[in-house]
Amino acid sequence: MVEITKESILSGVMPKHIAIIMDGNGRWAKERGMARTMGHKRGAETLREIVKSAGELGVKAITAYAFSTENWKRPEYEVNFLMNLLDIYLTSELDKLNKHQVKIMFSGDLAKLPEAVRLRAERTVGATAQNTGLVLNLAVNYGGQAEILRAVQNITFAAMENKITPQQIDEALFEQYLYTKNLPALDLLIRPGGDMRISNFLLWQMAYAEIWFTGDYWPDVTPNHLYRAIYDFQRRDRRFGALNTGKQV
Repeated sequence: MVEITKESILSGVMPKHIAIIMDGNGRWAKERGMARTMGHKRGAETLREIVKSAGELGVKAITAYAFSTENWKRPEYEVNFLMNLLDIYLTSELDKLNKHQVKIMFSGDLAKLPEAVRLRAERTVGATAQNTGLVLNLAVNYGGQAEILRAVQNITFAAMENKITPQQIDEALFEQYLYTKNLPALDLLIRPGGDMRISNFLLWQMAYAEIWFTGDYWPDVTPNHLYRAIYDFQRRDRRFGALNTGKQV
């Protein structure tokens, strides 16, 4: 991969909201003769570095796919490890998150998490609520289809209670019922691991996002991958369905 420096992208249009599918942890570990869980542990360290680098660039938000609604199908020991890893991450990183003004939020149904992990998540949200830097949105027990269904159900309940009328339902209103309602529009999705799909992630929000793939596994991702993704993003013509204007939006 060609080296891209932080300085080379600072003068360009910076994506406000970046999503990341943290894929390839298990394969990274397997190729090294290690347990899959060690790949997840290394992946958490990678997330720390990428969040730090993104914050230095002025990125406003990162949504990281940490645990999908389908991940419950994995072996029990791996699910338990991932839940424990989330608990440890939120505990050990809290001081650093506050030091760097990182605000934590969650997307997904946290009610289904182990109680200790859910309470830790809620406490971390509260402890970082006043921070003014990058927002790290952790998608946990999250699925894009489930999020859309949840929004439809809540809009239906609101209509039944005469809080809204069907005529009021438009894109802007619908987005107020999504987990990401307080975040900037999604600009860029980064997917490592070699697979070229979005895996039920941010289906509504992905409508006009740019996608950047790399074959490197998530534990091998470095700030240079982030710089390269942003460098490529800055050179794409984002038309949003309109004609080519010759400008990056």
